[in-house]
Amino acid sequence: MTTGAAASRWPTIRVAIAYHSVRGHVARLAGAVADGVVEVPDTVVDLVPLDSLTPASWEILDGADALVFGCPTYMGGPSTVFKAFAEESLRVWLDDLRWRHKVATGFTHSQALSGDKLSTLQYFTILAAQHGMVWVALDLYPGTAGTTGLLNRLGAWLGAMSQSDHDASIDASPPAGDLETARHLGRRVARVARDIIVGRHVLHTATERTAS
Repeated sequence: MTTGAAASRWPTIRVAIAYHSVRGHVARLAGAVADGVVEVPDTVVDLVPLDSLTPASWEILDGADALVFGCPTYMGGPSTVFKAFAEESLRVWLDDLRWRHKVATGFTHSQALSGDKLSTLQYFTILAAQHGMVWVALDLYPGTAGTTGLLNRLGAWLGAMSQSDHDASIDASPPAGDLETARHLGRRVARVARDIIVGRHVLHTATERTAS
């Protein structure tokens, strides 16, 4: 768990990053998302690896205000481990849509420049929609695919996309621009979650004062 700078006036915003990584690329992106989250005051972020889920992992997900989904794109869609997690979340769905009103976003990675990564992001959005969550898109102009240092070089808007060549060292991939894009996504989802949670807090406080 990592925390952002505190400013005790408002509720703490909790973000959980639920991700599956094989070679380490998605794990590095998850770390970059977490770095962006904690740049926003009053935040707490937890990394939840999906290949080692425990009852405590589900408690973290249930307690989060925002969920960030991440996995590699394999054969045109999300990894088997992520799909298993999505199917297991049926228990949450059956429990009166327990994740309703949470904020959600996502990111994915593949070797190919396209790799049909859009289908993975769409899978994430449908999962979020079925749980009654609020999806946060990527608010960046597209960069240039051949320039690895630019933000959003793959031109995604539904979430963050990343790509690494097969022979690239894990220490040097994903490219710096992709990691910074993931960091930007972390900041954005934390800010949107903060706006929503603080707004609810203000409305709740105002309602209590009116009632008293």
